Amino acid sequence: MVRKVTRRDVLKGAGAVGAAGVTGVAGCLGGGGGSRTIQQGVLLPLTGDLANLGGPIRDGAILPASELEGETEFTFDIQEEDTETNAQAGISGAETLVNNGYPAITGPASSGVNMQVTQQVLIPNQTVGCSPSSTSPAVTDLDDDDFIFRTAPSDALQGQVIAQVAAEELGNSTAATMYVNNDYGQALSESFTSTFEEEHGGSVSSQVSFEQEQNSYSSQLESALEGEPDTLVVIGYPASGIQLFRDYYSNYDTGEDIVVTDGLLDDQLPDEVDNDMGNVTGTGPKASGPGRDAFDELYMEEYDREPGVFNAHAYDATAVSFLANVYAGENDGPAVRDNMRRAANPEGEEFAPGELVEAVEAAAAGDDVNYQGASSAVNFDDNGDMTAVSYGIYEVEDRDFTEVDSIAFGG
Repeated sequence: MVRKVTRRDVLKGAGAVGAAGVTGVAGCLGGGGGSRTIQQGVLLPLTGDLANLGGPIRDGAILPASELEGETEFTFDIQEEDTETNAQAGISGAETLVNNGYPAITGPASSGVNMQVTQQVLIPNQTVGCSPSSTSPAVTDLDDDDFIFRTAPSDALQGQVIAQVAAEELGNSTAATMYVNNDYGQALSESFTSTFEEEHGGSVSSQVSFEQEQNSYSSQLESALEGEPDTLVVIGYPASGIQLFRDYYSNYDTGEDIVVTDGLLDDQLPDEVDNDMGNVTGTGPKASGPGRDAFDELYMEEYDREPGVFNAHAYDATAVSFLANVYAGENDGPAVRDNMRRAANPEGEEFAPGELVEAVEAAAAGDDVNYQGASSAVNFDDNGDMTAVSYGIYEVEDRDFTEVDSIAFGG
């Protein structure tokens, strides 16, 4: 049985257990009485390779329900499922949410899970998926009958950012990549390689795949670093990254520049590796929407810590899904799908994080709403992708990833 918890319970639990999850594998966040219950699933990695990032992303995803609880005529019901950073667990969690009648889901997170979950569960069951962090370019071209959205940008763009950093910021002309062996890793490695070679005249000597959470990455590091490339691009997740970088700094550090992607932007990584990681630069989608400051204040108030990568994207995914559900008038996947752009794209009065109560009331009255997000303005194109996004460039300072520059796309 799914346990209902109050907002106070959620916040107390979040402070106590952090990324481990506040309601177990399947938990519900419910408000007071109302004319109708708005249902939303949350399908994110609370354990496995992405657990360090997944817990805070989940916190962003449930924050809109905390903001709205008891403040409108609606009850907001969130059920959580843990993907375990694993496709089969993600499929199982998605099936549970679909079978329990949730018409829309915030998640999944990683593209290696998202591609399989969307194609095997969400699309066939006419359930909306809005991922805060699935970045594979393949998501854009899914035959999804418009059920799949994301607040995160495509890695077709991040590949361009990494190439620009390697060639222009670091001044390098040769590179190699190491990438996690899934849709996310392979697509981003290929995007970087094609851009680096075709647009910057660089040369990529090898693209080396690796499996998640192995006991050693020595052989993969040896293959990637053969020929002494100026830049090593590492595309992966925190749990695997700990072992990979322990192996690198123990036996393979010869002074090359390293660029890591969003999946490794974890402030715990340098401490876990026990190295200052001063030769590492990071890239990742950043929160730069009109509602960023308001979201940061809400997140800090609720969790007593600053939000991290993709936390704002998760808040926006749930907020837009809630508003679309209000417009839909029922917990029905096709009806929510048909109102996702109505809740976000530029028409009507603007509402941002911290103003969800007013936004829900306006949507309930049938008024036009233009949700202005924390991650971006949250305008969906015909493929369910964002029309304007930005990326942060990070350096490791005092063992934390610190933003030093940014690159914007769209407008």
